[in-house]
Amino acid sequence: MTEFNRIVPILRMFDPAKMREFYIDFLGFKIDWEHRFADDLPLYVQASRGGIVLHISEHHGDAAPGSKVMIVMKGLRDYREALLAKKYRFSRPGLEKQEWGATTMTIADPFHNYLMFTEYHDETVTT
Repeated sequence: MTEFNRIVPILRMFDPAKMREFYIDFLGFKIDWEHRFADDLPLYVQASRGGIVLHISEHHGDAAPGSKVMIVMKGLRDYREALLAKKYRFSRPGLEKQEWGATTMTIADPFHNYLMFTEYHDETVTT
């Protein structure tokens, strides 16, 4: 029997401190674990928030900057207000009503990856 369980995007990063400032301090994700093959080699991280899991990698070839990940959620307006209250100097995201029945908020990370937080107006669209 074939079973698909989940998808875990891998996003490229170039600076662990900037990655933490954006994903942890600003977006509110937590670091689940970190891995390096040696102290002087690239960092690989798993970050999560709720049911969302992202892998963020310094490894050349793991991913290319410019990727876009859609994160389906509820409570988008409240989340946006919480982000704006943090006054993160590199992003003040807005909301966009989409013709396809959703409201989105797209935020670029410091490495030019894009996270599109999406709330559907009709819950049947996501099934």
